[in-house]
Amino acid sequence: MNRTSRENLALRTTERWRPPTFKPVKGTRGRVRAAVRRFFDLQAGSLWRDLSEPLSRARGTLLDVGCGAQPYRRLIPPETTYIGLDTEESATNFGYSMPDVRRIALDGLWPVDDGSADVVLATETLEHVENPGAFLAQAYRCLRPGGRLILTVPFAARWHYIPHDYWRFTPSGLRLLLERARFSEVAVHGRGNERTVACYKLLSLLLPIAFPQARPGSIRLSPISLLVVPLIVVLAIIGNRSLR
Repeated sequence: MNRTSRENLALRTTERWRPPTFKPVKGTRGRVRAAVRRFFDLQAGSLWRDLSEPLSRARGTLLDVGCGAQPYRRLIPPETTYIGLDTEESATNFGYSMPDVRRIALDGLWPVDDGSADVVLATETLEHVENPGAFLAQAYRCLRPGGRLILTVPFAARWHYIPHDYWRFTPSGLRLLLERARFSEVAVHGRGNERTVACYKLLSLLLPIAFPQARPGSIRLSPISLLVVPLIVVLAIIGNRSLR
């Protein structure tokens, strides 16, 4: 093979296949659609499972940084003050444009007073931030003494939202970054196990075959969809059981 013919991945700017963006949940149909998404998207399903308990206990003011379509807002008690933060480029780069959001530079100064938040939530956001240290410093600044940062990041996930996906973090790397940002009592927990990762990888291979895209985010059926979909369902069942 001629090495000069290999793609220079540093220059790639688009994805060959992109899962549909999350949608705001409205009504019964929206809840059903979100539940189906969580069943087949093991990353989203594991997040919902692991965030349900800590977010149900959130009180005071919660900042949801990199909030996207705010898929976890429903887990937060109604008496908790919710503030969504996202980038000016969120619609262009990630396909999200919510009306009640404060626009920020994720690694710049957030328009939030010092010590005004009880909880900072950042789900699958840190890998898209060019300067993670600056991001975590802002989270620390905004939290009151005794406040809590709830942070999730992928580890075995595919390269996504190209080119705006910059990092993968090991548990020791996360601890180092958080302690440098002056956080204490750092705890890192895994989502899933080897079986979950294996199912996730296989689903990542099969979903583009079953549902090819004419453009990123659009879904259509292929001639072999009926052959592949049963295997996708089986892998989703195994993957969800591995999360228990």
